[in-house]
Amino acid sequence: MAEQARTVIPGEHFTISYAGFNRPWAAWISHQLEQLGHGTTLLRWDPGAEGSLIDALSDLLQAPGRILLLLDNWYFRLGPRTRDEWVTALREVVPPNAERFAAVSVATESLPSTVAALRPVDLRELAAAEARRRILRRLDIDPAATIPVNGTEKAPRFPLDPPEIRKTPRRNDRFTGRDPVLEKLHDLLTAGGDEGARCSLYGISGVGKSQIAQEYAHRFGNAYDVVYWVSASYRGTAREQLAQLADRLGLPVGQEIGDRIRAVHEALRIGRPYGRWLLVFDGADYMDQVEDLIPEGRGHVLLTTLTRDWSATGRTQEIEVLPFLREESVAYALRRAPRLTSGEANDLADAVEDLPLLLAQTAAWLDTNPMPAREYVALIRRGEPSQVGIGIGENYPMSFQTSWSITLNTLRDRTPEAAELLKVLAFFSPDAIPVRLIQSARARDLPEHLATLAADPIGWHTALRRLSEATAVRLDYETTSGQETVVDTVQMHKLYHGFLRNDLSEDERDKLSVTTCRILVRADPRRPTEPGEWHRYAELFPHLKHSGALESTDEDVQDLVLNCINYLRTRGEYRTGLALCEQALARWRGRIPPTRRIMLIATLQHTNLLRRSGRYREAEAVGRSVVHAFSDRAPDDPDLLTARNALGGALLALARFREARELYDDMHRQYQRTVGAESPRTLQARENLGLALGLLGRYEDALEAHDENVVVRTRLYRADNPDTLRSGLSSAWMLRLLGRYAEAMSKQELNLRLHRQRLGANNPETLRAEHNLALCMRRQGELSGAEQLMSSVVARCAQVQGPRHPETLMMQADFATFTREHGNLDQSRELSGTVAERYRDLVGEDHPYAIGTRGNTGLVLWEYGEREAALDIAERALVGMRRAVGEDHPWALGCALNASGARHLAGNEEDALELSRHNLRQAVRIMGDTHPLTLSSKAALADDLRSLRRAEEAGKLEREALQQLTDTLGAQHPHTMSVRRRERPYWDFEPQPI
Repeated sequence: MAEQARTVIPGEHFTISYAGFNRPWAAWISHQLEQLGHGTTLLRWDPGAEGSLIDALSDLLQAPGRILLLLDNWYFRLGPRTRDEWVTALREVVPPNAERFAAVSVATESLPSTVAALRPVDLRELAAAEARRRILRRLDIDPAATIPVNGTEKAPRFPLDPPEIRKTPRRNDRFTGRDPVLEKLHDLLTAGGDEGARCSLYGISGVGKSQIAQEYAHRFGNAYDVVYWVSASYRGTAREQLAQLADRLGLPVGQEIGDRIRAVHEALRIGRPYGRWLLVFDGADYMDQVEDLIPEGRGHVLLTTLTRDWSATGRTQEIEVLPFLREESVAYALRRAPRLTSGEANDLADAVEDLPLLLAQTAAWLDTNPMPAREYVALIRRGEPSQVGIGIGENYPMSFQTSWSITLNTLRDRTPEAAELLKVLAFFSPDAIPVRLIQSARARDLPEHLATLAADPIGWHTALRRLSEATAVRLDYETTSGQETVVDTVQMHKLYHGFLRNDLSEDERDKLSVTTCRILVRADPRRPTEPGEWHRYAELFPHLKHSGALESTDEDVQDLVLNCINYLRTRGEYRTGLALCEQALARWRGRIPPTRRIMLIATLQHTNLLRRSGRYREAEAVGRSVVHAFSDRAPDDPDLLTARNALGGALLALARFREARELYDDMHRQYQRTVGAESPRTLQARENLGLALGLLGRYEDALEAHDENVVVRTRLYRADNPDTLRSGLSSAWMLRLLGRYAEAMSKQELNLRLHRQRLGANNPETLRAEHNLALCMRRQGELSGAEQLMSSVVARCAQVQGPRHPETLMMQADFATFTREHGNLDQSRELSGTVAERYRDLVGEDHPYAIGTRGNTGLVLWEYGEREAALDIAERALVGMRRAVGEDHPWALGCALNASGARHLAGNEEDALELSRHNLRQAVRIMGDTHPLTLSSKAALADDLRSLRRAEEAGKLEREALQQLTDTLGAQHPHTMSVRRRERPYWDFEPQPI
């Protein structure tokens, strides 16, 4: 947005001096002054450890105008200068130049007494209006002064007003330097204005990328409405965290994780409810794992990564993060270990080659241990890799493992309980180690020494604090319901995490793996399909890999793995669930017979996840392999029937409808015989059988199966049970396909009300129920309501399920045919083409869904008058559909109706007549005399006869069709009116849910 012009009253000039931490304060104060017509200069001033502080402070006098010092703890406690140095410098420089200096303070600790000469005003814990008033009075400016401004402009947020939504790691109050990187990052992200921007910080592990990202989020966070941090090391964790933003944004979404992520993306894209946002994806080292999670829009995206892959796409700018500059290393070491001299800090920095992570580790050790610094540095410099037995990459100094060895040995000698706790922490994911979960574990699940420590709250917290002080492990706190502040999770750098695990003996690793797995099993709520437990599984599954759970032979641990897979499947995390399932199966095969329960369940989950991921042929292959593994069992064996059920789903997806029907028919009989007619398994088999019958075009038989389920499930489970609702929806769907539109609509209206009450407006089942009602309304001629409902459900399904999901494509296909007849023809052409292409990509060009939706595009060309193209598509659709489902299928009859119409439109009246006559005979035999498709075929034949001047025969057929339509649908029904107007009948292909 262009800046608005304003009238500026000439005034005094101010130089605002600030440490890098306080840029938000400096920017806000500058804005307040410039609004009153004063000029400002922002001057970042972080006096380093070298040279005279008196000279550095005196040099400030070279800046233009009066100098407003923004004072903070950094200068007097955390900075590289001692308090005594500040006292001396302030005493020497300020009094002789009192008229040039003024000050405001945001320090939370006492200031040196000599600061009094600056007469600083305290800005802590103030609202914006009072802070402004105090600053202006200190600068001898009337707080009531105003300046006329034409229009509006974006003002910096008041620093004590946080972003509306903020989720970031707590600020590192020891952060040092990196100002050039931070300023460059700020410039790159803001250069695009309202167009949005992406930037990646790349560099080796331990170089400080995440710390820079954290500091940026805090230092510049007040420029955003939303600042949100996502841990991107694991795809599942990243998706879960991004989905949680939906609630923070107040978006109306359900529990489906895909729904929530897409809602977040859309809200950020359009900038509602918040237009200024920053998302940080930390640890985005594998672009293919998280690329689809990156939102588009006018906001900013910051990534930390080990690679340059992001910038290679051309969409992301990059900044290489190098080790500290030497002066930054020295400044950090002096702040982290105040007992060091500048020379000792320089030697330490040289020994660790200025690598921030290693500098943090070594300085932390020096801060808590009395060993002379020079002696410690000498140990690091002459260390041997064999001391720890860990290989490291060429990018890392040898001092890494030496300093880590010294730290571990010191912990073992002085705080053995902390050292033992550290070992256990290494068997959880390093990004969020659940220490509260460990502490609350049963005593018998923990080693004796750890159980004793966990039972002592003071000792527990002391051990954690000791780890934080000595190893640069970061603690994240949480306030409990009892208002007690406790350590909730711990973060450990991946390098330390890996080094620690490799330092353990094989026997130690095995024992610690057993301990960790017991802790995780104990935390398993064992209800992976319950939405109320999903947050717990989201916390558990990232630890499976590191704990050794995937290699465990303990059945309870294997059940935990299966529950996590089931959670991911139920939550809609198909890609992550599939990866976890395949990892588990790869480790279990060869050790567990394929007929064992654990392998059966895992393989069936594999089949389901493959199918839900659109990998239908692989799902069929896996399903058949499981059925084959149980081929020696009795036909009614429960495991064999379960395996066949999973195979049936893949067969339906591949349009192997007859084979699926035979399979489900046999299963239904077996379940009836073994567990009874009203068993949930029998009802499920009948539901699947009804689905297969409907896809075969046997609508009456399908309706009978679904109606029977409605009766039994209503009696057993109640009318609003999800299974009952699904049966009711299937029943209403079949009624509509049978042409019983009024009855279908009446049933679907009630069914939808119950769906909304029980499952919510955005549940996928509810969306399907809404879609069916919209189709019923269309067939009944309630076009306005149908369009409104269909448009809404199509948009929401794309958001909930994704633009390429089969459910979305099904609804888009129907909406495209509606808009062709009752809306925007251009919109229909574009949408129908997109749907056809996506179906072809999903299921292949020979699948009936790909054929049928391609045929729908021909109807659009028909409306445009593109006769030859429409005819070509219609003829291809007819041949393809007959080959795919047989000549007797209703879909083949519909394609024949369209092909005869295309021939008629193209002037091929004789060919059209021949096809129409044959199609009517088929329709009467298959669909009955009064089905809408039969009557449309009769009207089409009459039209062909009329075009060949066979008026008497045409008139007879037309009168019969009109009378039958009037008797079945009514004289004013759209179908009846269309035939009366002698409009050429057509047939829309409607994909059915699988």
